[in-house]
Amino acid sequence: MAITTLDSKTALIVVDLQKGICSYPTVTPANDVAKRASALIQAFRTHHLPIVLVNVTGRAPGRTEQTRAGSTQFSADFADFLPELNQQPHDHVVTKKAWGAFTNSDLDAHLKSLGITQVIILGIATSVGVESTARQAYEHGYNVTLAVDAMTDMSEEANQYAITKIFPKLGETGTTQEIIDLLNATHARS
Repeated sequence: MAITTLDSKTALIVVDLQKGICSYPTVTPANDVAKRASALIQAFRTHHLPIVLVNVTGRAPGRTEQTRAGSTQFSADFADFLPELNQQPHDHVVTKKAWGAFTNSDLDAHLKSLGITQVIILGIATSVGVESTARQAYEHGYNVTLAVDAMTDMSEEANQYAITKIFPKLGETGTTQEIIDLLNATHARS
C-alpha cells in the first residue's frame, strides 16, 4: 500500500547505515541510500521530530547453517555511523546484536515515552535489519512506513521480495520524496 498519511507523532529509524555494513556490496550503492537517508533526516530535524540511529556490533548467539563471509572480528570503526547522517547529540542511538532494533534495547520504551505512534524505517539490509525492525515495530503496535528507495540489500531477489511481499503486510511504503512531501504537508497543518 502506498503511503497515505503520517501521524503527528512520527519517528525516523535509520538501520545500520554504518561504515562496516556499508562496505559490503549492495544492490543499490550505499552512498545513494545514505543521500536519501540524509534528506529524510534533515526533513525530520526541520520538523523537530525524533531520529533513531541504529547500529550493529555483533551477532545474536546460536548456530545457523549460513555464516557471513569474512572475519568475525570487526574493524575499530565498523559501527561508526556514516558522516552523511550528521549524528546529533539528541539523536537516540540503539546498538544491537540482533537483526531487529527492538530486541534487547530501550527502543520501544523510548518511542512510547515520546508518544510516537508511527515510524518511518530505512537502511541496510532490506531483508534483514530493516525487515526485522519493521516486523517488530508492527508487532509493538506502531504504524509502519518504509522508505523503499532509502534501503538496499546484498541480493536483488531478497530486496524485492521484502519490498513487494513482506512490507505491504507490515505497513505502507513510499519513496523518500513522497515521505518528505507528506511530512511537510502534515506539519504545515499542525
